[in-house]
Amino acid sequence: MPLTGHCLCKAVTFESSLDAPLLTGYDHCDDCQRQSGSTYSLVVVVPKDTVATKGPIKKWKGIADSGNAVYRWFCSECGSPIAHEPEAAPVIALKGGCLDSEIKKTLKPDTEIWTVGKLPFCQEHLAKPFEHMPH
Repeated sequence: MPLTGHCLCKAVTFESSLDAPLLTGYDHCDDCQRQSGSTYSLVVVVPKDTVATKGPIKKWKGIADSGNAVYRWFCSECGSPIAHEPEAAPVIALKGGCLDSEIKKTLKPDTEIWTVGKLPFCQEHLAKPFEHMPH
């Protein structure tokens, strides 16, 4: 079953042809905290070439600590974050909270990235922590 989801207003839908993500985890970087409005972003990482979208997606270009561009995808109608796409990588990080309900209930996060930015009150510790981006 492909990974499918939508924004809050359902104007944007997306699908990854994969049955399971390459990685599921928490991104603690400051940008993800700001985009999600929370302590971290639940990310579901898939190859870019497996993702198809429909609807009014807007992309905002930011610059990562590496100096490379990162495109933040969001619905231009309701503002829901959909994904972040590092320009220099062949993958995209879909926002796990946007996946269809039955799919997100099956996610098993095991990786944390940018733990250097992890807020001190966030007490959960996953099996694979990385201070920055894993290589």
